[in-house]
Amino acid sequence: MTAKKALVVRGGWDGHRPVEATELFLPFLRDHGYDVRVEEDNEVYADAEVMAATDLVLQSVTMSKISTEAFRGLRAAVEAGTGLAGWHGGIADSYRDNSDYLQLVGGQFATHPSKHPDECRGDESDNFLPYTVEITELGRDHEITAGLGDFPLLTEQYWVLHDDLIDVLATTTHPVQPYHPWHRPITSPAVWTRLWGRGRIFVATPGHSLDVLQDPAVRTVIERGMLWATRTA
Repeated sequence: MTAKKALVVRGGWDGHRPVEATELFLPFLRDHGYDVRVEEDNEVYADAEVMAATDLVLQSVTMSKISTEAFRGLRAAVEAGTGLAGWHGGIADSYRDNSDYLQLVGGQFATHPSKHPDECRGDESDNFLPYTVEITELGRDHEITAGLGDFPLLTEQYWVLHDDLIDVLATTTHPVQPYHPWHRPITSPAVWTRLWGRGRIFVATPGHSLDVLQDPAVRTVIERGMLWATRTA
């Protein structure tokens, strides 16, 4: 049997530790029969031969840029059946100036609300809030999240702008606070899938730091998500 091929593309903002974060999942992929190739530059997406042979792209590139040729290569590969998976800013906050990429993924990071101003210290912990990831009715039966209950996290809580073509497996709700300007609770997708052409896309918004990625529930969701997104035909 030919090994499945996974292409790991990482880079962008160093604050999400793309190298260390993706390294956490390489043994899992190899143990599940993937031939893993790692690239530090998303220009590999422009290589049609490489992309046609790729069954799964695992992307961890926060912000950064993507060339027209690279984006077209990624989109064409997904449409043809290559899976695309990732977490947090590495997939949901990539290539902010490319609206076609945002359409492909189906959800875009907008913000992560902070603590009360009196509790802020001026570092990343200002945005670490206790919140719950809640499995949806769809998520209870989906192979990525089946058997998981709602789970708590203490980390960045992503507020996501999204469309109705995504299938939401888990959500998180931003409460109303007197120091924030919104007037009713806002529910954002926390885990979703998307079908695009013959390809599958998987996104999980938790994953700001290595400890979050090592949370048993988060890790389970990501590992199952990668398997689910992998090319099926």
